[in-house]
This record gives sequence, structure tokens and C-alpha cells, in this order.
Amino acid sequence: MKKTAKSIIALVGVLALMGGGVGYLLYTKPEENDPVVAQMPGSEKTEVIIVKDKNITGPDPETGIMDTGVIKTVDVTNEHGELHVIQLTGKTDDSAATYTLKGYEDVLLNTSVVGTLANNANGLTCTDLIEENCEDISKFGLDKPEITVDITYESGSRTKLLIGDESPTGTDTYVMVDGEKTIYTVRDSALLNYHNKLEEFMEKTVLEAPPDDAYPEIKKVTIEREDIDYDIVLELVEKDKDAKYTGGTSASHMMTSPVEAYLAVERSADVTNGMFGLSAAGIYSVHCKEQDIKEAGLDEPFCTTTMECSDGKKYVLLLSEPFDDSKNGKCCYAMLEGGNTIFVVKTEKAQWATVLPVDIASKIFIAGYVWNISELTATAGSTVEKFVIKRTDPEVELDSYKSSDFTVTRNGQSFDSERYRLFYSFLISASAEDFAFEEEYPSDEPMAAIEYTDSYTGKTTKIEFFDYSNLTSLIAVDGKSKFVVAKSYVNTLIDNIKRIPTDEDFVTTWK
Repeated sequence: MKKTAKSIIALVGVLALMGGGVGYLLYTKPEENDPVVAQMPGSEKTEVIIVKDKNITGPDPETGIMDTGVIKTVDVTNEHGELHVIQLTGKTDDSAATYTLKGYEDVLLNTSVVGTLANNANGLTCTDLIEENCEDISKFGLDKPEITVDITYESGSRTKLLIGDESPTGTDTYVMVDGEKTIYTVRDSALLNYHNKLEEFMEKTVLEAPPDDAYPEIKKVTIEREDIDYDIVLELVEKDKDAKYTGGTSASHMMTSPVEAYLAVERSADVTNGMFGLSAAGIYSVHCKEQDIKEAGLDEPFCTTTMECSDGKKYVLLLSEPFDDSKNGKCCYAMLEGGNTIFVVKTEKAQWATVLPVDIASKIFIAGYVWNISELTATAGSTVEKFVIKRTDPEVELDSYKSSDFTVTRNGQSFDSERYRLFYSFLISASAEDFAFEEEYPSDEPMAAIEYTDSYTGKTTKIEFFDYSNLTSLIAVDGKSKFVVAKSYVNTLIDNIKRIPTDEDFVTTWK
């Protein structure tokens, strides 16, 4: 009896628990109009292929795989307008079909992103089947859908997908096929690009970079700007193309206007080469009209940058005056002359709109290689030291040079080539402290002067050092003020010029 009683008590307990569970289900029963279908724990969601070629009724007889077909066109309508996707290339045994946007074949599109408008629709599966034979599709946002996707297959089969509201899960969206009454949910990530406007399918590249094997030399870059009364001109240093030449800086270009100056490679490379591959932060107008160009300030551009290349091609980039963009900070409107798209480019990438000579010029004032110099004259007051440097055996080709490969004369007399090298090493050991491009050429006599001829270029350069302040001297190159240098360097230079005929070591520090 006791055993039977225990069994009855246990059964009552189980029923009580079940009653509680049933009660819970009753109290949490969905409202009649709630589109979310309640499911008992452990039940499986239904996965259905929503979009496929209806003319394909069975699997491929050879592979046994159900083919969903090949899409020919997709017409997307959303809040931004219409997008018409067409095939760019058809499907082959080795590759899938590719797609572009009709009417925009003349602009640079991201065909991979455009392709998602076809590929994401084809074979689209649901995350759940929500309701069949739905009479009130408005509760899913499908009575007046903001997005419709009209798909046409190569076979002629058509399917129109309606995209409605987001489901309460926060990761799915309600959809249905036009003409049917079955409501599904589909993952948001598969539908994301159907919300986009045209500009989001475009490459934000102002000028494509050519492939490495077709990359031309940039012969000349000219910057014309409204806020400066001179042009900035950067030209390819032709001698740098010869592997035997040693000298200058590592920059491949040199400034020739408003002054002649070497360039600092790390600060000038983006100015000389940055037009290729220039990326934008956004797009202002596609297939721009005259009014668009005028509104962007590009009918009379603030900055015009012309890049001339070795392949004979010339590119002209038009930039507006910089402005503050709420999303991207300081920006310019930009377009290529003759182009049809206006971009929004950050000024940090469109350096031509803000760059000044001092931003990119090197502070090196003597850059010739020691053994390229054929003549050098050092002057300090009444002291004049003239060197003539020649190869000991000019007929012998050498990969590198050393002092013993040269003969040096000083004021017509034989001189130790190694001692000359040490003096020249001192000359090139300093860099300027600042630029002085806008200073007038001094009328007083220089404290010291160096004049040298580069045997490779055949050019003679004269560098003069003038008193400028208590601590600095002004450097003029070929009669034009260019730099400010520590006066202690110039004083040391004067002292070293006087040491040339002696056995005293040259002073190599000056601060």
C-alpha cells in the first residue's frame, strides 16, 4: 500500500508541473495579430528556397544538385529610386555571371557589390516560414513595401520579391513573393544592399592606378591655386634614372617653381604620385550637370593640378576650396577635367589644395656626391681655396669609388684626395633649420661661399652664407634666398677653410 501511495503522489506532482506549464503557455499565447509564430521548445524552423528559376523543376541529372538558375536582370526599387542590374558577362563552366548597372557603364562601379543584388536574391532561403495564406500582410509591412526586387532569369522565369519590416528578432526581415500569401523571414545581411543608393555601388576612386607593369613615369606635376601667387612645379629628375648617378635626395622629383629645391621623399611622394589611386570619402554627384559643377565650385576651381606622364597622357584634377564636412571633416569637392563624377575627398588626401613649398622641400642645401664634383671653390673673406678633382684612370669602369681613385689639386698644387673628401664630408653634414624662400637676396658681402661643378650634370652651383641674426645665417643658392642655417655651422666652415692648407683635423661639430 505504501508503494502504491507513493506512486499516486508522484503522479499528482507531475500533473501539477504540467498544469503550471500549460498555464504558462496560455498566459504567454501570442496576440491574434502578432506575426511571430510561437514554437514549442525543441521545434525546428522551416527553411524554404524563396527565389529560384521556376522553369527548373528538378535536380541536375548529372550532379544531382538542384540548380537555382542564372539571373539575367534585377530591378530594385527603394526609397532612393531605381537600380537596374544587367549581365556584364554570362555564366561559364569556370566562372559565375557578373553584373553591372544599366546606364552607369561609363562610371567606375564596384561590380562585386553590384553582383550581390543578383547573387543574394538567387536561391534566397528563409530563416523561418512565418505564416501561410496571410490575409493581412500590412502587419508585416508588405502592403506597401519600400523595397521591391524584380528578378528575371535567363529562361524567362520572373519573381518579384517584396521586402517589408524588420522582425522583432532584430536580425531578420519579413519578405514575400508578389502574388503569393506566404510570409517568410530572411536574414538582414542578405538584404542589406537592396537598401542602398547608387553611390554606394560606385568605387570611390577618383583616378584608377595603372597596373605595375604599365605604371608610367610622372614627368611633371603643376599646382595652380587661388590662394598663392605662384605655381608649384615638381619635375622628374632625369639623371636619377641612371643607376650610375649618385647624388641629390632619394626623391625622384625636384621642385623647379617657385624656387629650385630638393624634395623630402617622405613628404613629397603623395604630392607627386598621389593622383593615381586617389580615394574619395564620398560621392557628391554622378553624371554631373553644369549646375552641379557650379554648385561644387568646380566651374572656377580653387586648385588645378596637372600631372604629365611618360606615356603622353595628361590628367587634370580640379579641386574646390576646402570646406568642413560634418561626416568627414575638412574636405574638397574633386573631379577630373572632362569627367562626369564629383567626389568628396578629404584634404589630407587632396594635399594639392593646401600644400606649400616648405611642406615638401628638403632642407639639404648641398647634395652632390663627393666624387661627382669636378671643381670646388671655398671662399671665406680673402681666403680662396680652389680644388680640381679628376679620375686617376678614367678609362677603368668601377662599381664604387674611393679616394685613391682620384687626383686632387688645390690652387694648382697636388693635394691629398682623402683630406679633400673629409672637407667635403663636413660641407654636406649640415641641414638647414628653416626655409627662407620669401627673403630678399642680401646686398652685403657673404660670410663664406662654396661654388662647385657636378661633372655628371654639368651644372655649377653657388652657395653663399650671409649674416642673418645672432644665431643664424641666410643661405642663398644661385642668387636666391632659400634657407636659414645655424651660424655656428658657418663659423665652423670658415675655420675649416682656413685649416685646409694645414695638418689640423677639420672640426666636425658646431653646436
